[in-house]
Amino acid sequence: MSVVPFPPMKRPLVAILRGVRPDEAADIVSVLIDSGMTAIEIPLNSPDPFRSIEIAVKKATAEILVGAGTVLTLEAVEQLHDVGGRLLVTPNVDPEIIARARAHGMVTMPGVFTPTEALLAAKTGASSLKFFPASVLGAAGITAIRAVLPADLMIAAVGGVSDANFADYTRAGIVAFGLGSSLYKPGMTTAEVAVRTKATIEAYDKAIQQVG
Repeated sequence: MSVVPFPPMKRPLVAILRGVRPDEAADIVSVLIDSGMTAIEIPLNSPDPFRSIEIAVKKATAEILVGAGTVLTLEAVEQLHDVGGRLLVTPNVDPEIIARARAHGMVTMPGVFTPTEALLAAKTGASSLKFFPASVLGAAGITAIRAVLPADLMIAAVGGVSDANFADYTRAGIVAFGLGSSLYKPGMTTAEVAVRTKATIEAYDKAIQQVG
């Protein structure tokens, strides 16, 4: 079984644009990329999500990962592939969806909470794991589960993580994050997103430097 690896990134940060509309996607995505974000996730419970993903793909350079979140069906995997998405994020561990995405060369990030889910996702060939909600598990809970996982598997903390608490996780060796409402909420302007992204990048870099 071939695993599509999570690509090396200066900052393994996934911006989660839940609720973004196609008419604003280009400007929001451009601001995020220009500010230093390296991955964009548009959840499928957003308005016309595949159109927004297609727009985001066209805005991104080759080293920027763009894809979908809340992927729950094989049909959605195919639609994501059709619009050029390379990142697939799920709220659960569905071996069929992971396998289909892997066959298309997508980077996969299934959501996990327990050791059982995490080990199943790893066995299925996931590129990385999304521990969600991280605010409930905390850095200590994720670290405890991580002890039984493959050492080279990318671990991301998602849910309740922001520039305010990066250091709690980076001290535990967790350096990848999914960031939602701390970066973007429906109705926000591109200027507001730019301010939030700048603060996020600065806080992340500082937290990494402190443990480096």
